[in-house]
Amino acid sequence: MSGFLSDLVQYRKLLLMIVVLGIGGTHLSGFQMSVINYTSPYIQKFINETWLERYGSVLHQETLTLLWSVIVSLYCVGGMMGCLCSGYLTAKFGKKKCLLLNDVILIIATLHTGLSRTAKSFEMILVGRFLEGIGAGIHLSTHVQYAGEISPKKLRGFINVTSSVFFALGKTVARILGLRDLLGTEDTWNVLLSFSGLVALIQLLFLPFFPESPPYLLLQKGDKAGCLKAMKQLWGEGNYHTEFEDLMKEKAITKGTKIMNVLEVLREPSVYPQLITMLLLLLSLQLCGLSAITFYTSEIFQTANLRESIIPYVSLGVSISELISVIFCSSIIDRFGRRMLLCGGYLLMALILVLLETSLLLSDQFLWMRYCSVVLIFLFIIAYGIGPAGATSSVNNELFTLSTRASAFVIGGMVIWLGLTFTGMLFPFAVMLLGPFCFLIFIAVLIISAVLIYIFLPETKGKSISEITEEFKTRQFKKKRHQAVEVNANEEKTFCTKL
Repeated sequence: MSGFLSDLVQYRKLLLMIVVLGIGGTHLSGFQMSVINYTSPYIQKFINETWLERYGSVLHQETLTLLWSVIVSLYCVGGMMGCLCSGYLTAKFGKKKCLLLNDVILIIATLHTGLSRTAKSFEMILVGRFLEGIGAGIHLSTHVQYAGEISPKKLRGFINVTSSVFFALGKTVARILGLRDLLGTEDTWNVLLSFSGLVALIQLLFLPFFPESPPYLLLQKGDKAGCLKAMKQLWGEGNYHTEFEDLMKEKAITKGTKIMNVLEVLREPSVYPQLITMLLLLLSLQLCGLSAITFYTSEIFQTANLRESIIPYVSLGVSISELISVIFCSSIIDRFGRRMLLCGGYLLMALILVLLETSLLLSDQFLWMRYCSVVLIFLFIIAYGIGPAGATSSVNNELFTLSTRASAFVIGGMVIWLGLTFTGMLFPFAVMLLGPFCFLIFIAVLIISAVLIYIFLPETKGKSISEITEEFKTRQFKKKRHQAVEVNANEEKTFCTKL
């Protein structure tokens, strides 16, 4: 641990850049996805009052619900559009300029949502949430790539996990500011929505003082001097021969290969194993049961006889638990590796869900079981943070070379946004049909995910991108050779039978 802390002191400039990247990156996504829950009743009331003032009649509940669902879904639509644009923007302008442009979009979005109450226009909220979605689609993929590309090999796992740390931080900040004692009131909900613009402005002011990522400068721009200068700016004075050699090897492997667009990546068979692995990790993360836990949290707290005024603070404790556990994951991932955290995390989450399912079914017979359910929720969130929440982002950033990474993240981002959309639409119906038994589905998903990850995912700890790519190729070759041996054996058996 002392060696890890000394590394952090040595790379203090890099850590400062990670903070600047994070607050205007995944931190905003976590904040924007959570804050809408706290402003929901106030925005709906504002829509009704605005409609009454304009047209002299109150909206029907069905129309009001429809408008609210449009506000929520526009964020996901914007996210998909931003995600589709991110691959082109990062390839054309680099991660740094892409994020700076994104900050401008987010500030414009905030002006719409923040001034909507003054202008008495709920349409401005629609525009603002759509633009925030575009911004989220861009910075979700760009931030993760940028963080991974500016990290030295020995801190790569730690730096990659910071995107998950800032995402959890964003959710926690939203819950803190959304308390009724702070900005979660009818008079200040528009101020709460404006917080995103302030954070984007901070990144817009400070990010220009930091360099573009070394891999982009060397592999895309062919600027060796700029690459070495960026390394020294971020990592201080030292010998970075190993990292530079790894980049030169990657450049040799991808020589003459331009940055591929989404269609080119989808048509490239050599990338299929990495794409399939990434999609497995993303789908496992989305179907791990976190949505079910979130849905049942308030109900479980109420059945445990917690006072209504205390429940928001207990929910805040859940978010803080996730944040602390993801931070802990970032400190151990380079020691224990990615596969152990992923497989172990999913199996532990499955065990906790089994216990939670049991406690929910027995809560009417044994009242103390209700308090066990509260404890199990915290344990599930901690297991989620220490394992999959942090390790998934790190692995996905390590699977692809620079020529395919941007487009691969576009594909992965589309899976995330489509998953968020369909989960939001279908999950309430699953709960209505199955009730607490919906946890059984997630238990099966967790166990299957752990097994598949153990079988198909190579350990990426301490390996360069070229070494990881080569390992995927080796696995493919072994599989093809095994299939060829089986075919030859069958042909020989058939031939002998005929004789």
